[in-house]
Amino acid sequence: MRPPAVAGQFYAGTKSALLKQIEWCYSHAYGPGKVPEVKAGPREILGLVSPHAGYPYSGPIAAHGFARLATDGKPSTFVLLGPNHYGIGSGVSIMTSGKWLTPLGELEIDKSLATAIKSSCEIIDEDEVAHSQEHSIEVQLPFLQHLFGSSFKIVPICMMMQDAKTSEDIGNAIANASAGKDVVIIASTDFTHYEPQQSAVSKDRKTIDKILALDAPGLVRLVEEEALSMCGYGPVSAMIHATKKLGAKRAELLKYATSGDTAGPMPQVVGYGSIVVSR
Repeated sequence: MRPPAVAGQFYAGTKSALLKQIEWCYSHAYGPGKVPEVKAGPREILGLVSPHAGYPYSGPIAAHGFARLATDGKPSTFVLLGPNHYGIGSGVSIMTSGKWLTPLGELEIDKSLATAIKSSCEIIDEDEVAHSQEHSIEVQLPFLQHLFGSSFKIVPICMMMQDAKTSEDIGNAIANASAGKDVVIIASTDFTHYEPQQSAVSKDRKTIDKILALDAPGLVRLVEEEALSMCGYGPVSAMIHATKKLGAKRAELLKYATSGDTAGPMPQVVGYGSIVVSR
């Protein structure tokens, strides 16, 4: 069992308070406006870019992506890719068995899919240490549980290495293992970190344009050449590689804002975006 690492910090620590907080995210002025209803849906969504800051800051932006998921129908498994903020564990770390716990309950790892992904890529290690403190994947789970309960499985992959080759290899492994399966790949990232509002918006527009063009190599190249502070460009690049192999044709920006928008003006902000990738 992987216990929650940031409950009571990034999001509310009790079930009742967390459910209220998630509903607040949906109804926030920068949120989608209302709590969504889950529908059978066409199941056209293959990927999602979702932020991972504390819910008071990025939750309303994240809510746009989960609201769109609600209209598209429930997949059987979510593959969750997140950056490694703490520098512990292996360069690319997966868990292939066990459960993750949040205040909303337990979620089971999709052992067969996780094992297949690991077997398809030599660079991915079985490693629980990298996941033990990391928040980038964890903060996605309560939103999913709010929509779908515990009727889905997860595959968590934490990326310390985010170069173009690593991202492509991981994306290909996910696509190969997921072919013919009902999977959505969530790439967890925040955009510019701790810069003035105008600077953050300008830089984030460049990275968002690369994502909307489904240009995975271009995204990595832009971040590296311009020394951008987007923390999860590798997970996003891997998601793009995987979803394109699985048939993705388009990406749509659902919402972009900064912490200065959601939580009030501040001298330095962090950028957040919710982007959906579809067939």
